Formats: sequence, C-alpha cells, structure tokens
Amino acid sequence: MKLKNLFVITAAALAAAPAVADINVGVVASLTGPAAALGAETRKAVSLFPTTVGGEKVNFILLDDTTDPTAAVKNARKLISEDKVDAILGPNLISTAVAMADVANGEKVPMISVAPLDVSGDKRGFVFRSEPSADLMVQRVVADMLANGVKTVGFIGFSDSWGEVLHKALTKAAEGKITIVASERYGRADPSVQAQALKVISAKPDAVFVGASGTPAAMPQITLRERGFKGRIYQSHGVTSKEFLRVGGKNVEGALIPVGPVLVAEQLPDSHPTKKNAVAFVQTLEAKYGPDSRSTFAGATWDAWLLLQNAIAGAQKAKVKAGTPEYRAALRDGIEKTSKLVGTNGVYSMAAGDHAGYDASAIVMIKVENNHWKLVK
Repeated sequence: MKLKNLFVITAAALAAAPAVADINVGVVASLTGPAAALGAETRKAVSLFPTTVGGEKVNFILLDDTTDPTAAVKNARKLISEDKVDAILGPNLISTAVAMADVANGEKVPMISVAPLDVSGDKRGFVFRSEPSADLMVQRVVADMLANGVKTVGFIGFSDSWGEVLHKALTKAAEGKITIVASERYGRADPSVQAQALKVISAKPDAVFVGASGTPAAMPQITLRERGFKGRIYQSHGVTSKEFLRVGGKNVEGALIPVGPVLVAEQLPDSHPTKKNAVAFVQTLEAKYGPDSRSTFAGATWDAWLLLQNAIAGAQKAKVKAGTPEYRAALRDGIEKTSKLVGTNGVYSMAAGDHAGYDASAIVMIKVENNHWKLVK
C-alpha cells in the first residue's frame, strides 16, 4: 500500500473514532452573602482539585449562589443546560441544597452536597452528600453534655432551615436526658441578639447550644459572655473556619464543637482512620493559604470531590463517554457503590438507602483554646 493511501486510511479511522470529551463539573458555593465564609472554604478546596483524572481533562465551573436558593437554582440550571456538566458539587447550605436537589434529580445529574442535606425516597435519586448529618453531630454534643453533668440547656439559633434542623436534632437527642429551658431564634443578618441572650440567661441553663453557622454564629456567644453567662457553650459544626475565630476573638474561647477530624488532623491518634489523608490535605491547603487556613468546609468539599473522582475512575473503566446521559448515570451509580472510601473528614460507604454513608465514629469533639482548635476527645 502506498504511503499516501495509508495516511488517508489512518486519518479516516481517527476521524471515525469517538473523540474524548472533557469532564465538566459544576461547583455552586455561597461566595457572597451571609454564608460567604463557608463559600470561601469551598473555593479554597476547588483550587486544589486536579485538572485531569485518568488522562481525561476535567473542567470546574464555580458559581456564586449569593446565599440565595433562587440564585442556586438558576446556577444549577445554567450549569446543566449551558455548561453541560456531568456532575455538581455543593452548595454550602441546606436551604440552597434543597432547592438544587429537585433540579439535579429532574435533569438526572449527580449532585454531591457539602451541606447536610437530608433527602429520602424518590428525592434521593441523584443527590448525595459528603457532610455528616446534624443528628449525628448533635448526638455527639448531647453525649458531651451528659458526660459533664449538664441537665438543662438553652438554644439560640438561626430562624431558617439550618436553625430548625439543629433545634430538631437537639430536641430529639436530649429527650428524656436534658431539659431544653429556652429556645430563641435570630436572622443571619441581624445586628444584635441582646434580647434573645437575656431570655436564655434568665432561664438559667447549665449550657447553651448555638444553632447557627459561619461568622454570624459568633454573635450569640459574644453576647452571652458579655452578659455574664459562665456555663458551657456549644456551637454547631457549621462554625469551623478561621473567620469565626477572628470575629469571635476572646469571647469564643472555650466553645465546644463536634467536627469532622480534618480540623485537628495532627492531633488525632494514629489509630484514627482519616489521620493520614487529613494531614496530607491540611499540609497542601496551608502551603497555599497559610497557617490555620484549614476548615471542615474545605475538607467536606475535598471529600465530595474524592467521591466523584472515585466514580469517574469507575466510568472510565466502563468506557462510558463524558457528556452523555449514560455517563451521568454511571457516575450516579458509582457514587452509590462507594465502599469504605477514606477521605479527610470521614469514611464513606454509600448504599441505595444511604446517600451520605458517613461513619459516625470519625466525629471528634474540639474546643477553642488560645484562638486555635484543640482536640478534646
């Protein structure tokens, strides 16, 4: 065969072969608005994501939901219809995640929330999460309260879905064990919680649980301390960022918080399953963003990526082409089949009836000590 003819045949064969499409991943985060401190941590983790998996290029499209469910839905629809994403990571809040979940399921695009979104039945479909549930975290809080002789507790939390989730979790975990003597609410953007703090203090609780997240969660603790409350103060796992420490200053000293282990990676016992991966992640993150730039939100975002990356590897072995409905279905199935995946913030084993798969034994209790995170147990 002449060389010229061989070249023509080879070129024709290459043209006929299916082109390898890029893998497109959408990320939705609260980069502005009241939850901006959480979105900033997601942005940090995204900056560390690899650009290829198994030789295939991965594109990440990061959009700001401005801490607004309507904007989150618009972002999800844009990512799916215009950017043709194969999966979505995020968002940071339950309220925005609930809004996006319907879109993800309706369009059959796998979504891994970094908020503790609780979905069941038909709504579970294409929706997963990398963050442990509020129930698991608050159970850890109540266990610590009981171990320290707490018999009564006051609650100050957000007047939104996250505050409601935490209040319900506290009510459930405390039932028959600890009496809730006061329950107060405030808005994320409220300038003061003086009235709420005074009402809680007047009930004379042994401890107070602040059901909030991000920097706005510092305000109740600051107010309680300034008004002379001396009891134990617990915060939710939604506060663990450097900004919370900066805003709260000396008044958040001693705050007790249940967290995923990445926040105190080096302090973990060697027997903890996530220590190796958590330390490696923290070292990489802080090499780029400086000392103490770690957060559980960055860890949860990274673990969401690990869950997706594991599914991508499975789809590659099955030789399913990115950008197709079959590929998105393969990713969904791959995430659901996750077994004992060790992340930075926990160990994950998904199933058809469990799209969180978080091993509760990974949760640790920490406190704020000298403006740093300190492992308690």
